[in-house]
Amino acid sequence: MPPKFGTSGLRGLVSDLTDALVADYTRAFLAACPHGGALWLGQDLRPSSPRIAGAVAEAARAEGVEVIDCGALPTPALALAAMAAGQAAVMITGSHIPADRNGLKFYVPTGEISKADEAAIGAALGRAPGGGAAARTQREAADDYVARYLDGFGAEALKGLRIGVYQHSSVARDLMVEVVRGLGAEAVALARSDDFVPVDTEALDPDTRAMLAGWCAEHRLDAVISTDGDADRPMVTDAAGTVVPGDVLGALSARSLGAGLVCTPVSSNSMIGQMPEFDRVELTRIGSPFVIAAMEAALARDPAARVVGYEANGGFLLGFMAEGPAGQLAPLMTRDCLLPILAPLAAARAAGTSLAALVARLPARFTAADRIAGIPTATSQAFLARLRDDAGARAAFFEGAEAGLDLTDGLRVTLDGGAVVHLRPSGNAPEFRCYAEADSAETARALVARYLAKLERTLGESTVTTA
Repeated sequence: MPPKFGTSGLRGLVSDLTDALVADYTRAFLAACPHGGALWLGQDLRPSSPRIAGAVAEAARAEGVEVIDCGALPTPALALAAMAAGQAAVMITGSHIPADRNGLKFYVPTGEISKADEAAIGAALGRAPGGGAAARTQREAADDYVARYLDGFGAEALKGLRIGVYQHSSVARDLMVEVVRGLGAEAVALARSDDFVPVDTEALDPDTRAMLAGWCAEHRLDAVISTDGDADRPMVTDAAGTVVPGDVLGALSARSLGAGLVCTPVSSNSMIGQMPEFDRVELTRIGSPFVIAAMEAALARDPAARVVGYEANGGFLLGFMAEGPAGQLAPLMTRDCLLPILAPLAAARAAGTSLAALVARLPARFTAADRIAGIPTATSQAFLARLRDDAGARAAFFEGAEAGLDLTDGLRVTLDGGAVVHLRPSGNAPEFRCYAEADSAETARALVARYLAKLERTLGESTVTTA
């Protein structure tokens, strides 16, 4: 399958992301979208990222657009710098997916591109190369990103805590250590890797979960933190090594920042609607472009709206000037990893309690998620279309337990008793994702395991055909 736009950016096999194709998309982006006269460029730590970044830079310079090369840094750090300068950006990353794949995330001067921008880029493909321009190197963007949190949270926000930093191949691995220490905690660096590790913070496998719990016991940690490859998704455990789901981190962060309106996908934990601190919750399709569109619509209605957004993976978007424990946090309308890591930990410390205790006080609703890899998107879509259009097929698959159906994004079925099973093809890779929600964490995990097993059996029996 050729590279295509998914839930966030252009993704594809490295072998398909040729220099010619990357240059074509770069020219189309610069022709179809505003860029403010320059293109800020960043990359993650995948082996293929330097080569792809070079193709982007060469194509942009040939279009007469100055290239500001920021090297390897987190996606939100690149976006923060480019948006502050009023200029465009491209981040070379495949996020959490394996190293045989990569991608490009595009930013206009105001933030992530929209679905309309994606269509405009597609329509502008095939342009001939242009003239030429200069390039320069800039390494302050990462420093400014770190300063954002040191200034906003202060030198004692995490004082007394002992925090493990699971470094693996995250592009934020050194920045996380710097920030944790700058906020007064002791940082314990763990498992730095020279090889790329595709950490999906939304679907950690049992071995990884056991490893995290082992570290907490071995090193007497109050938490372990980490991110995906390009650092726009957080991962946080409590002192026992139990992973706090991203949508729980989002809810805790939104509350600590004083948000009034929360925009989040339909797959996020529904307990956010039971929290009295929020005036309104708007549910969207899955993907940061849809969350951003809802946030922008809210700000168009009321520029003073205290709006935030987050996804089930924990990526957090801030839409207003918020007050941190020590200073202001300016809006950042792109998925960020550090804010939903720091805000809950700082809130727990300020309250004199543990992160686990803070989570336990939330409404009792629990989510789980996992996926089957290697399932062609066409296969997933054909199977879901059958379930969507045939009530009998749904009754057979869900064993007649359907009490409600939501088709906002994929197939979300409320079962008798109130538990939820949500099936959806990944927008970024050939994966079939399953989300579940229930009144206990054990039930949610059991539902995911059960329905993923049913999916594997069903698809293995060739009940659907691939296009």
